[in-house]
Amino acid sequence: MRQKLMFAAIIGLAAMAPAMFADDALYKSLGGKKAITAVVNDFVGRCASDSRINSFFKATAADPKRLAKFKGNLVDQICQAAGGPCKYKGKDMKTAHAGMGIASADFDALVEDLVASLDKLKVKPADKQALLGVLGPMKSDIVTK
Repeated sequence: MRQKLMFAAIIGLAAMAPAMFADDALYKSLGGKKAITAVVNDFVGRCASDSRINSFFKATAADPKRLAKFKGNLVDQICQAAGGPCKYKGKDMKTAHAGMGIASADFDALVEDLVASLDKLKVKPADKQALLGVLGPMKSDIVTK
């Protein structure tokens, strides 16, 4: 129930997020690329150790070059979504997750891991909600079952 409420809040904030922050304000408030990289490093580690979803990351985690590219793409994606200067050059979410069989519960577990990383690194509540609001709508392109 808590996960469903959290995701509903994220989706609801998605429409508000652009109005909450102008241009690169969220990026700057998050602490820029260095802080986003710290969040991504913690987050990827959480996903790799989360038995609910780590099977989706097994091959990536086992290959250092693939892992570095994955982290770099994730940093760029979050940086761009937050209004920063980065340009995400990876696949669109629908293509990247095609055939993976990701369920809503898997996506919710991933969001929990991201929230835990944001909390650990003391991201301000307004920044956390805005970022989740920008990223949350990707669920429809990622969840396929």
